[in-house]
Amino acid sequence: MLRITKQVFKPQLTLSRSLATYNSPTRSVSDRPLTQKEREFIEPMIRVDQAGEVGAYYIYKGQIAVLGKDKKLKPILQEMWDQEKVHLARFDELVGHHRVRPSLLRPIWEVAGYTVGYATAAIGKEAAMACTEAVETVIGNHYDDQLRELVAIENHNQDLVDLSKTVAQFRDEELEHHDIAVAHDAQQAPFHTVLKAVIMQGCKSAIWVASRV
Repeated sequence: MLRITKQVFKPQLTLSRSLATYNSPTRSVSDRPLTQKEREFIEPMIRVDQAGEVGAYYIYKGQIAVLGKDKKLKPILQEMWDQEKVHLARFDELVGHHRVRPSLLRPIWEVAGYTVGYATAAIGKEAAMACTEAVETVIGNHYDDQLRELVAIENHNQDLVDLSKTVAQFRDEELEHHDIAVAHDAQQAPFHTVLKAVIMQGCKSAIWVASRV
């Protein structure tokens, strides 16, 4: 699995969270195929996660379009964007491997992501960080909910092991993005509470739609 190891901009604060845990199997993994029920469970999961990573990719692209000349902020945004590129590539791979129909609304996720990223960055760097805080709150919690569902499945085969590892890793990286944003003045953004609430609701609505369309 691809993993970014460079993590220069770790936040100084540590936020308390109660997260699901995934422990890799200590014995040989079953070589059984996925059951029909398991396939029906993971297909919308992979579809919505790919759509979410498309949106995240374009959010950071939009933010860098505005804040790319900020010598302090650009490396931070670039590092998070680079991780989102890895996330998207991984879910593109999973879509192909499991023959999952991607969301039919990908062009909308691209435009919406770029628009939100560009618009919040145009307000100011604090608003850009507030956008990241809001998005990663929803996505981090979304991945954590998925991981709880995955670990509840008994007798994991290799496909379920790989998906669980992916979701666990990406959840941790998205929550790190959240913490970076908070450490870089996200909560000092103008109308922070309203801005965060609107973006979070938009993300939740997008997740609901993308899992179905």
